[in-house]
Amino acid sequence: MLDKMVLGRYVPLDSFVHRLDPRTKIIFVFLMTIVIFFANNVITYAFLILVILGILYAAKLKLSFLLAGLKPILILLLFTFFMHLFWTKGGGTLFKLGFITVDRNGVEQGLFIMLRFVLIIILTTIMTLSTSPISLTDAIETLFRPLKKIKVPVHELALMMSIALRFIPTLMDETQKIMRAQMSRGSDMTTGSPVKRLKAIVPLLVPLFVSAFKRAEDLAVAMEVRGYRGDIGRTKYRKLHWRQADTLALLAIIPITLLILYFRN
Repeated sequence: MLDKMVLGRYVPLDSFVHRLDPRTKIIFVFLMTIVIFFANNVITYAFLILVILGILYAAKLKLSFLLAGLKPILILLLFTFFMHLFWTKGGGTLFKLGFITVDRNGVEQGLFIMLRFVLIIILTTIMTLSTSPISLTDAIETLFRPLKKIKVPVHELALMMSIALRFIPTLMDETQKIMRAQMSRGSDMTTGSPVKRLKAIVPLLVPLFVSAFKRAEDLAVAMEVRGYRGDIGRTKYRKLHWRQADTLALLAIIPITLLILYFRN
């Protein structure tokens, strides 16, 4: 399952979304996340799904590839659904068994909240799949540059966010390798009681943490050897260029928001 993690990966393709300025994609995802929270009924969510599918088509990415990446967080999504299913009341009782009651509003809110998380995750994943970590770092640093006036280390924060995002698939791959190595030695992590499974995870965590710290140390040494000193005296080799397509992509937020507000009522 861990090898299905797609968040943080970059897929180099030649598409409209890939060619957009990374600042455009960050702003667009931020604004679309706010718009998604305005959705409150079947029509608004259906419209948002069509919008996401359109963005997916423009990025030349497969829906099955993104849906496979949701498997690692499936437990979180189901937990969110069942929390609303059993705790949100109103709209009439659909099922009752002893002290457990399931109301219509609980089912609707559970599905809507779960779908909201899925849409946000897919939208964010499209951004990371279509934008290299270096471009994301440059975009974040450029967008938050005004904070330098109040002594906020924008460059260092952008670099840490980019490295953390890049290390997600790396650590997932490392976890998969360690699990296979442990299983080849007779360790069983997929069967047995929950307590037994938790005990089987301990031999997995120790080498994973050792590997993560070793990678972090190697990266720090490599940066020091190359004379990295933050943004002091640094110039830009890669220049971000804002084009007309970027303006049009951001302006598309306006009709999307207006339609969501219209269908919302």
